[in-house]
This record gives sequence, structure tokens and C-alpha cells, in this order.
Amino acid sequence: MVDRVLAPYALLVWAWCRAAAQYPVSLTLLTLAQLGAIGSELVALLFVFGHTEALGGFTLAEALLVYGLAVTSFRTADLLLGNTERLGEHIRDGSFDVMLVRPVAPLVQLATDGFSPRRVGSVVPGVAALAVGLASAGVEWTAGRVAALAVLLASGTALCCAVWLAGACLQFFVTEARQLAHSVTYGGQALTEYPLSLYPRAVVRAVTFVVPLAFVSYQPALYLLDRPDPLGLWPGLRHLCPAVAVLGCVLAALAWRAGLRHYRSTGS
Repeated sequence: MVDRVLAPYALLVWAWCRAAAQYPVSLTLLTLAQLGAIGSELVALLFVFGHTEALGGFTLAEALLVYGLAVTSFRTADLLLGNTERLGEHIRDGSFDVMLVRPVAPLVQLATDGFSPRRVGSVVPGVAALAVGLASAGVEWTAGRVAALAVLLASGTALCCAVWLAGACLQFFVTEARQLAHSVTYGGQALTEYPLSLYPRAVVRAVTFVVPLAFVSYQPALYLLDRPDPLGLWPGLRHLCPAVAVLGCVLAALAWRAGLRHYRSTGS
């Protein structure tokens, strides 16, 4: 089952990358543009901390850790499954019907359609901020914490992939729901780039227990820093990141299956 998904995914991604590489100057400029656009958000964070020593109980180094976890996870998920947001376009022009009759899973085709390596540029600022944050935030490194970092990054990316897919599935029912999905995906990234202790408690509860974006950056940062939550939430939440990611992926998969069952073709 895994081979039937990963092998076609890798093959289709490679085909699109080869196509993009035929125009190296354009690819380079677009990649740099992506890097600059996301990097400007990092500059904004540095500007804010240029006027204060701490924000929401977090120092600059700790905030960089939160930012790095958020951007790395969201932008990696965008690279892997971000093209699913174009589902509504494929439904309107009939190309999704074509995907359904091909001998490759429609989700694989949807996720890789129009894949562009330029999106790699959007991951770089997050990785850089994460590296600086981990080096300067006073994390006490042990073998277990190194392994936990890999698990937390994988969990955050998987959870973001689930959010991307769930948002795309809305378009099975409301074809013009792409902007609504953006409010959760891109809006969620913007929200989780800063410590949640900055926001009202109603917002924190929503992104912890409704759309659990707190498990992308905030709770993992608390685990790595081994510090109490300024909001006073249950300390055990930081250990639930992998479980929340698995649950999110299961729910997203169920939403995808429900959307496919609901879909009745463009012609109908």
C-alpha cells in the first residue's frame, strides 16, 4: 500500500521538478522570492523583539524556536500537500474526473499536480530560525531530547498536512471554499509563529482543543524548553503531540473518503 502511494508520488514530483528545471533562471528567481516573502515575517519578529526583552513570557531565542517550529512544519506540509487547495479548480474544469479514472490514487495526483521546487525557498527561514533558537534558547540536550525533536517536527508536519487536506475537502461540498480553508492554513501559520501566551484564552482553547495548531509549535517548544506553560494549561499536553498528529491524519483521511463519496462528477 505504501509503495503504491510513495512511488507514484516521488515519480510525479520528479517529473514536475525536471519540467521546472528547464527554466533555471525563472526557478531561481521564484525560489528567492519565496524565501524573501517568508523571511520578511522573520524580520517582523526580530523588529518586535527589538523593542522588548520578552513577549508573552518568551525571550527572543525562545520565540525563534516557536517561530522555527511553526514555519518549518507548515511550509514542509505546504510543499508536500499544499496543491490540494486547488481541488475546487479541478472540480470546476473537470480535471478531477480525469484523476479518478487514472491508475494512481487521486490524492497523489492532486498533491503533485503543478508541484514546484521553488516552494523549498519558503522552508529555509523556518529552518534557520529553528537552528538559532535551538542553539541559543538554553535547551538541555540529551539523547532522548534529540530523538524527541525529530518526532515533534514529524508530528507538526503531519498535523499541518492534515489541516491542508481537511481544508481542501471542504471544496467537495462548497467549491468556492478555498479562501475559507486559507483562513485555517495560512491564518494558522501566522497564529502559531508567536507564543500562544500572547492571545486571549478563548483563542488558545480553540487552537488547542478545536483545531489543535498549538501542537505544531507552542506545545513542542514548551517540551524542548522544559518550562511551565505561562497559560497554566495541563503540562501533559506537550507529550500528546504525536497522538494529536495521528488523530488529525485519521480525521483528514475520513474527510477525504467522505468527500469522494459525496462527489458526483462535474457533469452531474
